[in-house]
Amino acid sequence: MTDQPILPPPVMWAQRSGVVFLTINLEDSKNPEIKINKDSIYFKGIGGVEKKLYEVEIPLYKEIDIEKSKSFNQGRCIEFVLYKANSTEPYWPSLTSDKKKHHWLKCDFNKWHDEDDSGDEGVDGMGGGDFEEMMKQMGGLGGDRPNFDDLNDGEGEADSDDEPIPDLE
Repeated sequence: MTDQPILPPPVMWAQRSGVVFLTINLEDSKNPEIKINKDSIYFKGIGGVEKKLYEVEIPLYKEIDIEKSKSFNQGRCIEFVLYKANSTEPYWPSLTSDKKKHHWLKCDFNKWHDEDDSGDEGVDGMGGGDFEEMMKQMGGLGGDRPNFDDLNDGEGEADSDDEPIPDLE
């Protein structure tokens, strides 16, 4: 039996002023080995469709507060909330201290928030801490949904989408 090569899992990251979000995209990783150190993150686990072994050590750009930082196994991925040791420092130019381009590391633009974006983020980096209010503003969790009925300016113009669909021959 040949030894399987150890692969780095796909990792995504984003940051806010005092927080770094890290996501390891590996499904069904049961009881992975995770170590949150002040200057690195270590992950080792078996997962994915083919149940391969994945391992990575990420040398962080700057130190984090290991007491506040946490990881969550969501089943489809492992998410980390890493609190920067110095929450008032400027945004990190990269996640890693080695400044290498890693093929397994990508930006998570769904969670990204630019340093010069307006608005106070609050302590937890999630818009003042009111996640439900943020979701309502985005159109989720109830809230008012936009009404597009008034988009037709009333001049009676027929839209090409309003024509009947011709029969197939």
